[in-house]
Amino acid sequence: VIGHDWGASVAYATVFSRDPRIASLTIANGVHPVPFQRAIATGGAQCEASQYMNWLRKPGSEDVLAANGFEKLASFFAEGMDMSWMTPDVLKVYQAAWRDVDTLRCMINWYRATPLIVGEPGKPIPKDQLPEILSDVVTVGVPHQLIWGNNDNALLPESTDVLETYCSAGLVRHEFDDADHWICHQKPDEVADLIRNFILEHD
Repeated sequence: VIGHDWGASVAYATVFSRDPRIASLTIANGVHPVPFQRAIATGGAQCEASQYMNWLRKPGSEDVLAANGFEKLASFFAEGMDMSWMTPDVLKVYQAAWRDVDTLRCMINWYRATPLIVGEPGKPIPKDQLPEILSDVVTVGVPHQLIWGNNDNALLPESTDVLETYCSAGLVRHEFDDADHWICHQKPDEVADLIRNFILEHD
């Protein structure tokens, strides 16, 4: 099972199901719910970086993002990131996937549906106000590999702190200092090799 960003959330949930057909898990710049919520709850840098989630949850955010041919969404993708991979042809593929405001609403609803709490920067959230997540439910029971671009300004490295605690079959980390959230576009060959080798190792 392989996932990136929201795909990583789906991948983690799939692995939490304990399906015996799953042999391994690879995540590329995506987060496990517990370390991520902990990082946000401190009110520190990850909380600051996650404020966009609260904006996306507001009614009508999809209308703003879809206006003028998804102009705002395209700039949202690019903020603080290396977007040299986003050629006009690649942008057309993304725009075709976004399609229209109704399709975009379905995407934004992931942010509205998540139980993750994003508070105010500088204001830690007390533990008793956070969603209760049982450790045994969210433990990754298969070999796990994390591929990470360190320049990601939406998901900071601290969002993966103590991830090993939730990986009973081991965790292997691969970090790239010259990549960010869009590592799959920026390092396609390296990411593909890591995935291929990990699958072969745990087949």
